Amino acid sequence: MINAQPGVDQATVNYASQMVKVAYHPNQIQPEAFQKAIQAIGYDLIIDQENGKEKQQEIKENNYQSLKKKMVWASILTLPIVVIGMFFMDLPHANYYMFALTIPVLFVFGSSFFANALKQAGHGYANMDTLVALSTGIAFLFSAFNTFYTTFWHQRGLHPHVYYEAAAVVIVFIMLGKLLEEKAKSNTSSAIKKLIGLQPKTVLLVKGNEEKEIPISEVKTRDQILVRAGEKIPVDGEVSQGSSYVDESMISGEPIAVAKNKGDKVFAGTINQKGSFNFIATKVGEETMLAQMIKLVEEAQGSKAPVQKLVDKIAGIFVPVVMVIAVLTLLIWLWLGGENSFTHGMMAMVTVLVIACPCALGLATPTAIMVGIGKGAATGILIKDAEALELGYKVNAVVLDKTGTLTKGKPEVTDFIWLPEAENKEEINTILFALEKQSQHPLAEAILLKLKNQAIQSAVVTDFESLTGKGLRCKFNGQAYWAGSHKVLKDQNILLSEAQKEQVADLQNEAKTVVFFTNQQQILAIIAIADQLKETAPDLVKELLRQQISVYMLTGDNAQTAAAVAKQTGIIAFKADVLPSDKADFIKKLQVEGKIVAMVGDGINDSQALAQADVAIAMGKGSDIAIEVARITLVSTDLMQIPRALKLSKLTVRTIRQNLFWAFIYNLIGIPIAAGILYPINGFLLNPMIAGAAMALSSVSVVANSLRLKFSQLNSNPISDGNIKV
Repeated sequence: MINAQPGVDQATVNYASQMVKVAYHPNQIQPEAFQKAIQAIGYDLIIDQENGKEKQQEIKENNYQSLKKKMVWASILTLPIVVIGMFFMDLPHANYYMFALTIPVLFVFGSSFFANALKQAGHGYANMDTLVALSTGIAFLFSAFNTFYTTFWHQRGLHPHVYYEAAAVVIVFIMLGKLLEEKAKSNTSSAIKKLIGLQPKTVLLVKGNEEKEIPISEVKTRDQILVRAGEKIPVDGEVSQGSSYVDESMISGEPIAVAKNKGDKVFAGTINQKGSFNFIATKVGEETMLAQMIKLVEEAQGSKAPVQKLVDKIAGIFVPVVMVIAVLTLLIWLWLGGENSFTHGMMAMVTVLVIACPCALGLATPTAIMVGIGKGAATGILIKDAEALELGYKVNAVVLDKTGTLTKGKPEVTDFIWLPEAENKEEINTILFALEKQSQHPLAEAILLKLKNQAIQSAVVTDFESLTGKGLRCKFNGQAYWAGSHKVLKDQNILLSEAQKEQVADLQNEAKTVVFFTNQQQILAIIAIADQLKETAPDLVKELLRQQISVYMLTGDNAQTAAAVAKQTGIIAFKADVLPSDKADFIKKLQVEGKIVAMVGDGINDSQALAQADVAIAMGKGSDIAIEVARITLVSTDLMQIPRALKLSKLTVRTIRQNLFWAFIYNLIGIPIAAGILYPINGFLLNPMIAGAAMALSSVSVVANSLRLKFSQLNSNPISDGNIKV
């Protein structure tokens, strides 16, 4: 509608964020004209720039609550209509009771169907609302005529049937489907808000010896800013004074904090740990890496066309066809029907409209989706919306993040090797515990956890010193001790034997970080720390490859570690040292090659890639941002849930297709019979009451078929003893 307006070059809608971007000429048209055009077809447009998001959320919540109340009241009134229509037809004045109860169901609680159908018709369109309004409206009017003018049919030897219960039930069923849709919409991703929340609102500006708190919007490049322990870094910059460790997991995905010294770069949204430092702002506002992440997520979060859209398009053709068939039915009966031609023609026309009710068509997709999502939730697979289920079965490429996805995301001591030279290990353990206890480094926490589990007590040490980029130093009873990297050994002129060099190399090839504990003369212990691989990672890769799905690994870690993890899991294609934007670009490249890509991640750094992917899967213990962006969240850390989720998608889509097939085949067979095609052959003319029952049966069959999903098996079924276990 907006594209059709004069002065508009292009309008594109992002259904995920419910926003429309318009390139237009302000001297020819204003946004108010867009709003009127949209309102003309039953929708609305918010053009308030200041608090548009808040208004949108308020309207969505109000719509949901209003629809919920309408459905509840419509259901309460429909229940007695159904009871009277099915069991107490002979009750005195039964038709009048049903007439009175049906009016509010259709024209008060279901009024939106009729209003939207009229608006669509005014522009030459027809959708599901048109089908609902047409079938229920005709059924009601015909029933009302039969209620107040019973003699018309009695004089012709026929009984006047009423179909109030059919009209009311259709309204309630369709409202239920709409309610489920609104519920899904109300849970729209708030990932962008959470990304914005990573940026503090104020900063500490340093000028000379003075510190001044100012809004982040006032920060300019070259300003000097102070960041204290535990605070978020507000903008991108370069450390000018002091040192600390910064949690950059939102960028790299790695759990180990990065040491920051003078000259090192820092990024907005990352978290300073225990130290404090000053830095010079180099990028502010929309130029920061965080702002770029927000922009990329917004651009990548476009919605794919769901099955419901296709059903609406088909309905747009289906409606006028049914209308034409109904009118032709009456005309043909008037022409060829002979005696009682008008009576039979009128009955046949109404029967066509009743049997062509779109209830089965409207329920085909939402019931399968609802059961599929419920099945997923019962097995620890949380599915945010229908689109994920509709696309998952097509996936032929899976991109895996390393840290926190393939690995546990927490550094642990894997090897604690005491060398023969170490004497009195109990005392030395207490010294190591005391030394690591005073460190801020994340690797120290892993060693402390290991020692705590062994119930090691802390010794009293003196002269503690943190050696930047090397390790730690302290004294105990006049003897100096060090814990750190190979640089500590070099400073003390301590040489590794050939056997020790080989041992260290083996540990490093296994993607482990090596820490040396030494005194002034010799190495006392070699400690290996690693982020361990999840037990199910190799099985996942095998299963995906078995299904002929390509597997890729992306990580911000170094090439040596990435290669080691890839080797352990059986992954051939991997990339190391990648930034968040690199991950998104890699997925774009795969999509250009024709791949349907599923991205599995757990960190803030994965949010861009998750938003870009066709199917985004987040690990349940990952960051809130990753979970919000993702369409599917795995509650457990079991990676075998990934192929189960893809199988659930396949089963759900198959069910949707079956439902749509039966909904349409029902109409293709039922409508000609309702029109009286069998009458010339065997004198059979379908009674409208039977047509109403057939319509209800078609809905029941669709729901029953959807419910079969509950009993489906999602596990990969290995072949055993020549039989496939199902």
